[in-house]
Amino acid sequence: MTRLSVNLNKIALLRNSRSLGIPSVITAARIALEAGAHGITVHPRPDARHIRSSDVHELAKLLQAWPAAEFNIEGNPFEPPLLELAHAVRPQQCTLVPDAPGALTSDHGWDLARDGGRLQAAVAELKVLGTRVSLFMDPLPATMAAAAKLGADRVELYTEPYARNFGTVQQAAVLAQYAAAARSAQGAGLGVNAGHDLNRDNLPAFLAAVPGVAEVSIGHALIADALELGLAATVRDYIRVMGGR
Repeated sequence: MTRLSVNLNKIALLRNSRSLGIPSVITAARIALEAGAHGITVHPRPDARHIRSSDVHELAKLLQAWPAAEFNIEGNPFEPPLLELAHAVRPQQCTLVPDAPGALTSDHGWDLARDGGRLQAAVAELKVLGTRVSLFMDPLPATMAAAAKLGADRVELYTEPYARNFGTVQQAAVLAQYAAAARSAQGAGLGVNAGHDLNRDNLPAFLAAVPGVAEVSIGHALIADALELGLAATVRDYIRVMGGR
């Protein structure tokens, strides 16, 4: 079964809009884990506009009580604070994302021809820590072998193009491209994750068409759904539509 990692960036963004410390990132993580989430994802950016370094340390401590759950830290390894935090808390997974410091959100995968040399060093540094490394990639089958050569363990397929085409005449063709990218990654020895703009509506079709997706990380849509359903009920419903219980 595909595992669900709950991204808490939007909880932190709301908290940071006031000085009251609410809503609590730690409380949200606990609720999600108690509801059955398989992991927690955060993306601490250089400007700390949502997740802060202190959140990462507190979440690492919380997750000690859930040894089967996974802590996934996303970020650009060429910008602080990703590598510093990885050394400090040794997460189970780091997802390396080519975000510019001021990017609103992740909106493209790595250009390995341009960045591969620098990435290889970062991948090696993280793997010495015992951390699994996933590279955020566009669904281009021809690039997956190069990702494997850098030492990555997985790729995370950037799914916004699929979400944008969900429910249109282009859906089947776009899904076929993702399926081909997943098969290419797996053929190169890589695991496959996915994330960005996935939701309860488009997730079942994606998982049915794309083979062997190990994990999805979902934040924006999940937190939006939680405003209506409650966080625990939302996590349970995402797991249900993913084929779990």
